[in-house]
Amino acid sequence: MPARVHALLVVRPDGRIPADLHLRRTLTALAAQSRPVDALTLVLCGPADAVRAAAAASGAEGVITADRSTSYAQALRLATHRLDGDAVWLLAQDTVPAPEALARLAGALETAPSVALAAPKLVRWDDHGQIASLGVSMTRLGRTVGLADGELDQGQHDATEDVLGADVRGLLVRVAEWRALGGIDPALSGADEGLDLGVRARLAGGRVALAPTALVAVAGDGVAGPPGGEDFWAHVRRSYASRTAQLHRRLVYAPAAAVPLHWLSLLPLALWRTLGHLLGKQPDRIGSEWAAAVIAMIRLPSVAAARGRIRRARTAGWAQLAPLRVTTAQLRHRLDDDGDTGDHHDLRFFTGGGAWLVLAALVLSAVALPSLLAWPVLGGGALAPLRSTLAQLWEDAAWGQRPLGWDLVGPADPFSGLVALVGSLSPWEPSRAVVVLWILALPLATLGGWFAATRVTRRSTLRALGAVAWALAPAFLAALVDGRPTGVLVHLLLPWLFYTGVAAHRSWTSAGVASLLLAAVIACAPSLAPGLGVLWLIAVVLTVVLRGGRGLPHVVWLIVPTVVLFAPLVWHRLRAGDAGSLLADPGVPLDTGGAADVLRRLLLTAGFPTADPGGWNALLGDAAPVWWVPLLTVPLLVLALLAPLTARLTASLTTLLVAALGLATAFAAVGVTLSASGSDAVGLWPGAALSLAWAGFLGAALLTLDLLPGIRFARLVAAAVIMVALGAAAFPALTATVRGTAALTNGPASTLPAYVDAEGRGGTSNGTLVIVPQPDGGIAASVVWGGSATLGGQTTLLSARTTADAADVTTARMAADLITDAAGDVVDRLADHGIAFVVLGTTADGDADGARAMRLSAQTALDKRSGVDIVGETAKGTLWRLSGEVSARSASAETVATARRVAAVQLGVVAVALLLALPTSASRREGRGLPRVVGTSRAERR
Repeated sequence: MPARVHALLVVRPDGRIPADLHLRRTLTALAAQSRPVDALTLVLCGPADAVRAAAAASGAEGVITADRSTSYAQALRLATHRLDGDAVWLLAQDTVPAPEALARLAGALETAPSVALAAPKLVRWDDHGQIASLGVSMTRLGRTVGLADGELDQGQHDATEDVLGADVRGLLVRVAEWRALGGIDPALSGADEGLDLGVRARLAGGRVALAPTALVAVAGDGVAGPPGGEDFWAHVRRSYASRTAQLHRRLVYAPAAAVPLHWLSLLPLALWRTLGHLLGKQPDRIGSEWAAAVIAMIRLPSVAAARGRIRRARTAGWAQLAPLRVTTAQLRHRLDDDGDTGDHHDLRFFTGGGAWLVLAALVLSAVALPSLLAWPVLGGGALAPLRSTLAQLWEDAAWGQRPLGWDLVGPADPFSGLVALVGSLSPWEPSRAVVVLWILALPLATLGGWFAATRVTRRSTLRALGAVAWALAPAFLAALVDGRPTGVLVHLLLPWLFYTGVAAHRSWTSAGVASLLLAAVIACAPSLAPGLGVLWLIAVVLTVVLRGGRGLPHVVWLIVPTVVLFAPLVWHRLRAGDAGSLLADPGVPLDTGGAADVLRRLLLTAGFPTADPGGWNALLGDAAPVWWVPLLTVPLLVLALLAPLTARLTASLTTLLVAALGLATAFAAVGVTLSASGSDAVGLWPGAALSLAWAGFLGAALLTLDLLPGIRFARLVAAAVIMVALGAAAFPALTATVRGTAALTNGPASTLPAYVDAEGRGGTSNGTLVIVPQPDGGIAASVVWGGSATLGGQTTLLSARTTADAADVTTARMAADLITDAAGDVVDRLADHGIAFVVLGTTADGDADGARAMRLSAQTALDKRSGVDIVGETAKGTLWRLSGEVSARSASAETVATARRVAAVQLGVVAVALLLALPTSASRREGRGLPRVVGTSRAERR
């Protein structure tokens, strides 16, 4: 046993608990040692008065004061010259040794003269049954591996003797070796200090032995060891310290000839590991990765000093370390053992009836929409054909020249990107993808509703109710029948946003998927942005308050893709002084119909977005009463309002808040007009907001039924009543296509005559001036570039414009000159601008006197005008073609450069989100330890 043991105790008051409380407890433990400490030196780093008082009463042979920024290694170096004994015991204010700890550590040094360092078993301060650290090793590439960190202490490691290193806290080191090794490397910044000391001791011919029976409790917030704490910034500090230490050791341990290569690889390696962190769902480590790489590059003097210390003390080769390293197979086995099934209950998608419900919905869709199976293009309502090639689809989704308007240049609506994504699912015939989407809409809604319900309940019956109620939502069926792609997509995406969003705080995979879904939902319905923004702010506050900030980066990330994708459009509209148009519905403008009166708002409260509830008025006739139809949704709403009476108060209030925000948005939307179609104003579609409200009401109702006190029969009856009621409300919508009352049509393949469409498919980029006589005797003039006005080519820059700009004036003058004045150079001006065709179309009120007179007058003028040749009558109107040479439309160099910059930033953020969303073995292993149902207490999970 060492003749004399000198303890060095370093104190720095920067922990969560006042340092003097830790210090007094540690000093009491030192005084209670069965083998007393022979000498004690305190190093106070920026001490407070209470710490000074405790140090003065400690009986230490010396008290050294230092600056608050002094590290543990620097503090020990200040005290090393005072060492008087055979062994030095390394302690901090938060290390409390058990009474027999020093005796057993000293015994480890006495029984084996080759042992240079003896390491205790570190246990948690508040739970001595859990191991904080017991030996440390590393992989061949230098990754630090704790051999027993976080395990329950069942004596499973007490037979282990030799290790490569150990946590620096509580180490007992022979003074001779301590001086020969030069102490702790100050460049390690608190991480891997004991591991590095053990490696150097091995190279100097010594050993590191464990003394598992020597217990030292650690709080984790002292000056020694890695930075403590469980908040976000503590994790960042630990990540930075660990990576800095690893890179520093790599440069120190490498052969001299390899050091320059390692140094040159630091930044490329940081870039490669950045991708790895994204795939590994650890983006919070990216900043630490780059900071550590830069610090390692500029700390060459520290590297040289550390290599010098090894060279002076080294007596053995690096091969002696190999048996103590952790192999790849061992590391993989340890990671696999860390996986815990927890209470992540079986999904039961097949055994619980989910698959059968989806199959039934598919059959129902085929019965309700039989004609769609043969249609190549879906039209009617707000539907329009898609571009014929993928390149054109994605071109419409990028910044640049818009395919509508005289000379409109600017950002695309984010909805155009979603349309391009849908069309890419059928690259050989993009428009057919929309047809398939409509056919699969019911089963997809059922699938989404079922999975969303798994976040609320584990009961198969209630999951089935959630699936059916979501698929039969009045707003969804109205969007299907009326041909509203934005409403359909919002309803299909919302359950998955709920499924991933409620778990975003605990998983980067969920956060990555939810961030993309949030961007897609707002792209379809920008009017939902305020309500979803409120929910995001509440999620941030709850993460900070209830979880102490753990998972905050996950929640913050949720809005990043949305902000980046909408930033060009926001910037463009703010510059134009037209911020209100940012909330306008994208796509083809379609009137919502109905006045914003009290009756309409009551229907909205019941979930019906149109003045005709569920289509029953059209089915029964205007004379038949339909007041009873809104009552069919009352059972669901009543159960939802009872949710706060259940035990899961937070979840209940959250779902009702979602419902309230959705209803408030619908009430506001039904009275707001932001778009126009020709001379007709178009109000916002409230159905998207009602889908959000329906999600809240349905979630609250499921919570109520889930916690209905032990009466299974009552739960089944309530679920059956809701399903039957919603089925009755949905009957007119489900039979509308069969009865021929739906707005859906077969095509058109193009909104322009087939001749123009053929030219557009041939790759020409010429435009078509479309002139439509209006019932009031005026005309509506527009310019379409390419073969058709498409769904992805629609832009709110045009449809939601509140005032006419110079391009609108130019278009109107060109059309007026073309159909009124037989003289002038209007044809040459059209050709110079790239306009190759003129279409004189008709409206639904084309038989009105004013429209008929204007059409005859315009047709006569066009027939007489030189330079314009008539092609003939078509289903889209009368077509003329300019006979002279027509200039090709081309984008300016500035537009192309801007488009590339915008695309690079947006695609970069989307790529990051996709990398986060991709599941990995680590994320799946983590997910198995988490409950599928969110917001339940531990007792409820049982």
